Amino acid sequence: MNEIKNKIHQILLSIRPDLVFDENVNYIDDGYFDSFDIVTIVSELEMMFGIKISGLDVLPENFNNTEKIIRLVERTMK
Repeated sequence: MNEIKNKIHQILLSIRPDLVFDENVNYIDDGYFDSFDIVTIVSELEMMFGIKISGLDVLPENFNNTEKIIRLVERTMK
């Protein structure tokens, strides 16, 4: 899982290099990402992990922190 987490952090930092992504931040609730950022994250996750994220999974609660993004990726990889 550490490898997935590192790759996700690479994606997040490539989109918003000005922010610090730690476990105490809620990316959506705290205003780190807007809807355009989420679309970009989805696209990057799909390319990096070779997955297809369903439109039904593109919900703010799936992108509010790194752990939730990891769970989304792992669920989609199955």
